[in-house]
Amino acid sequence: MRKFLNKLWAIITAPFRLLWKIIAAPFRGIKKIKDFLNEVPEESSLIDTTASAIQSADARASLMDHVEALRKHIFRALLALIVTVSISFIFTQQLIQYLTEPVGGLDSLRSIEVTESIGVFMRVALMSGIIIALPYIAFEFWLFFAPGLKPSSKKFGLIGIPLASLLFIAGAAFSYFIMLPAALPFLLNFMGIQAELRPASYFTFILGVMFWIGIAFEFPLVIYVLSAIGFVKPDILKQQWRLAIVIISIFAAAITPTIDPINMGLVMLPMSVLYFISIGLSYIAYNGRKKKVE
Repeated sequence: MRKFLNKLWAIITAPFRLLWKIIAAPFRGIKKIKDFLNEVPEESSLIDTTASAIQSADARASLMDHVEALRKHIFRALLALIVTVSISFIFTQQLIQYLTEPVGGLDSLRSIEVTESIGVFMRVALMSGIIIALPYIAFEFWLFFAPGLKPSSKKFGLIGIPLASLLFIAGAAFSYFIMLPAALPFLLNFMGIQAELRPASYFTFILGVMFWIGIAFEFPLVIYVLSAIGFVKPDILKQQWRLAIVIISIFAAAITPTIDPINMGLVMLPMSVLYFISIGLSYIAYNGRKKKVE
């Protein structure tokens, strides 16, 4: 009779228990994430770790576990890359059309090789798939290194992934919406000679410019990280700002597609602003590091 009543009670309360599990699941997940981020790893030098791995069978087994974990993270990252590249084939045609708008659309391009258009399509699809997958790939590597990081480093790394993505997107958007519309008319009509646009050369040029400007916009984040680990001091950045402007001008001249000062200035201005923002971030990171040391 007791067994029957227990089963009956289990059947009656099953929906409520299921509902409770569904409600409690997010809170359990948040608690696990919080515990993971606040977990402090054991500190040991690289020499001690290497010696232990050579002498101890348990340490060697642990090392193999880490290698196996890295293999799984790399596998998931590659799988994500395959998925994003496959998905990018769906919208590559629309993306190509969008990227050719600064020169009047696809009708402005002329292909002189049989496989040129196919090569451009594959290149754009591959690059867009890689860019989409990069945040997740970075997240997988963060998951692998996170157990050995301090809580502050874990949190910064987790926040840094979307922040780096946003900075890269901002740089690419700046080059597409501001820099290229000013540069392309100059390039296409230099000396009064009308340029004949080929798909391969045009997309190599525009994707290269957007990529390198996007990378340049990562500068504040890089400076913050270097200052946080004590590799860069904010006072030096502040004192050497004139030299930094000269270096920025050289870099701008190298990546600017034209030789006129207007387009060069369009690149120098945001990079100079980013440099001074980097000085402020460097002070924040460096002072935070000094407080922890004290």
